[in-house]
Amino acid sequence: MPALHDHAFETVDAPSRAPKSAARGLRINYLEPVGDPGLGGPGSLAWKVFHNPVAKATGGIAAVILELAEPSVRAGVWDHSTFKVDPIQRMRNTAEAAMAVTYGPEKAARMTFERVTRMHERVSGETHEGRPYRAMDPALLTWVHVTAAWGFLQAYIRYADPDLSRADQDRFYREGEIKGKGFGAEWVPTSADEVDAYMATMLPKLYANDTVQEFLKIVGEATPFGRAGQPLQRLITQGGIDLLTDEMRKACGVRVTHPLGRRGVRAAIGALSATARFVARRSGNSPAELACRRMDVSTDCLYPN
Repeated sequence: MPALHDHAFETVDAPSRAPKSAARGLRINYLEPVGDPGLGGPGSLAWKVFHNPVAKATGGIAAVILELAEPSVRAGVWDHSTFKVDPIQRMRNTAEAAMAVTYGPEKAARMTFERVTRMHERVSGETHEGRPYRAMDPALLTWVHVTAAWGFLQAYIRYADPDLSRADQDRFYREGEIKGKGFGAEWVPTSADEVDAYMATMLPKLYANDTVQEFLKIVGEATPFGRAGQPLQRLITQGGIDLLTDEMRKACGVRVTHPLGRRGVRAAIGALSATARFVARRSGNSPAELACRRMDVSTDCLYPN
């Protein structure tokens, strides 16, 4: 499933050539070819939504909670993922794969789709309840696509652009159709109303289970900064839970347990998000910023209007 799949992307810098990302033989140069907009380009909502690391982190956690609460995706993701063994690398791999299809040139995005599809074709089995599933089931791929898109967009609205119009939300989902189908879905909703209606039909199929709780425990402790970074990681994890609606939290068996409470969690993550935006404006070497250089546009396109 795309949200937790095994992409071994890592950023590398070579003094004699443009910064690239490597993925088991696939090298992505975000600076070339010049003028290639990829699947979205600087005018897309995706370039804005995926640029804020805090929004990506909380939105990603919300998405995975929803995915793991669906029986077939629970088995397909958890039983065929190395998340339990190396969660930090898994989160890094997943984030950088998302960067490839969002900010990379079109050829790199298409190659990413192909690699994911090849991995999906090898994944099948039985759910924890004994029902057969296969990862290439288009219905499951729709669920994974929608949960990811919904989670990232909700996080972006809450922590980056609370005034984002419904029309722009529609545009984000419409833009994402090419990614959903690229990963194997046959149909994906392309408006906020369609997403809301689809999520409502899926809600009765979700259930609380041990895998969701195990995921939250692992992700709450997984940080490259060791114990010193765990309080921040737990805050982000609680922020992901808080993004879910009351009905979603009940169906998935999760709740916000942070001592700060829901309001405190939102305030703290809001401050963290503002800090992340400040730092991002000064980094200059992220995939998003390299893509702006490839398109010869200002990085202003990466921020809310």
